[in-house]
Amino acid sequence: QVQLVESGGGLVQTGGSLRLSCAASGRTFSSYAMGWFRQAPGKEREFVATIRWSGGSTYYGDSVKGRFTISRDNAENKVYLQMNSLKPEDTAVYYCAAAPRPILITIATNYNNWGQGTQVTVSS
Repeated sequence: QVQLVESGGGLVQTGGSLRLSCAASGRTFSSYAMGWFRQAPGKEREFVATIRWSGGSTYYGDSVKGRFTISRDNAENKVYLQMNSLKPEDTAVYYCAAAPRPILITIATNYNNWGQGTQVTVSS
């Protein structure tokens, strides 16, 4: 059974940085797609970034392109989201997701497994 546990959220000022971690367990993830999504109060879940576990190719949502970086650590079975130049509009609960398909996936409903989320708050 796949388990995803996010960590690293918190409160940061505008322009600051945070690194989110997603610890993945329960499977061999070499054929998986991993993703980060976020959801702000009253808004739909938004795609942030995705990575193919094998090969490491990535794709980003337009609102975070150039500021956020997704990466993975094969030895630790972790996926990271480095967030720089944070803005108040980045405030949301951030979720890690996994899908047993070796492609880049941007649609939330195409993911099979989700973590519990971690809150990121950016103050102005």
